[in-house]
Amino acid sequence: MAIQKVGVVGCGLMGHGIAQVAAQGGFDVLVVETEQGFLDKGLARIDKSLAKLAEKAVEKGKPAEQAKAESAAVRARIRGSLERKALADRDLVVEAIVEDLGEKRALFADLGRICKPSAILASNTSSFPIAEMGKASGRPAQTVGLHFFNPVQLMRLVEVVKAPATSDDTFAAARAFGEACGKTPVACKDTPGFVVNRLLVPYMVQSLLMLERGDATAADIDAAMQLGCGHPMGPIELTDYVGIDTTLSILEGWVKAYPSESAFAIPAILEKKKAEGKLGRKSGEGFYKWQGDKRL
Repeated sequence: MAIQKVGVVGCGLMGHGIAQVAAQGGFDVLVVETEQGFLDKGLARIDKSLAKLAEKAVEKGKPAEQAKAESAAVRARIRGSLERKALADRDLVVEAIVEDLGEKRALFADLGRICKPSAILASNTSSFPIAEMGKASGRPAQTVGLHFFNPVQLMRLVEVVKAPATSDDTFAAARAFGEACGKTPVACKDTPGFVVNRLLVPYMVQSLLMLERGDATAADIDAAMQLGCGHPMGPIELTDYVGIDTTLSILEGWVKAYPSESAFAIPAILEKKKAEGKLGRKSGEGFYKWQGDKRL
C-alpha cells in the first residue's frame, strides 16, 4: 500500500501538526476543516511553526535562503479545503477531530463513502476503540490507529494501533507512514488508552484525588513529580495542558465502558472545573492560570 497523498480531517491542535509532519515527510497533504476560520487558524499555526524551524536551522549553521526554501517547499505540499469530498483521491486519511465518539463514528461513515476503495483510514483518537471507527467506516480491515502526541512537531512518538480486524498490510503501511513523518512508532493492540494514556491518565487521576483530599497542593504535587521523577511537567499541570474537558471526556467514556476497572475514576474536582468553564490552557485558567501556552 504505497501512500503518497494524505488527508487530515481537522486543523486544530493536533491536526495542524499532523499535516505539517506529513508534508515534512514528503507527502502531498490536504487538510479539511468545517469552517474557514478554523482552517485559517490551523494553517497560520503551520506557517509559524515552519518559520521557527527555519530559524533554528539557521542557528545551527544552515544558510538562511536554504532554510527558508526548505520550509517553503514543505508549506507548498499543504493545502486546505472545506469539502470532505476533496478527500476522494487520498491514499491515507487521518482523523483529528474533537474527542467525541459519536462525531468520530459519523465522520468514518462519511469517509467510508467518500474515499477510494484502497484508502487507509486512521484515527488520532487518544481513548476510543479503533474497532468502533472501523465498523462505522464499513472497511474495518483498512482502519488503524495513528495516535500522535502534542506538540506533534516535537514529540517523537506515534502509537500504531491494530484493531482485531485491521489487516497486516494496513498496519504495515501505517507504521511506515509514521516513520516517514520522522516518528518512532510503537505497536499496540486496541486496548483502552493504548500504551501511553492507559498508564498516564490513571496517574493524572490519582494526582487529582490527592488534591481533592487535601493531601498536598497542586504546585507541590507537580514539583514532586518533576523533581523526584524527572518528569518535564507535573500531572496537574499536564491535565491543564491537555484540557480538563478532554481529560474528563476520556474518563467518562472509560468508566462507562469498563465499570469494573478500578483505575478509571472521575474526580469531582475535575467535573467542578469543567462546570465553571475553567478548561485549562485552552481557556486561560484551570488548576493554574495560563497565557497562551505559558503557565503563569
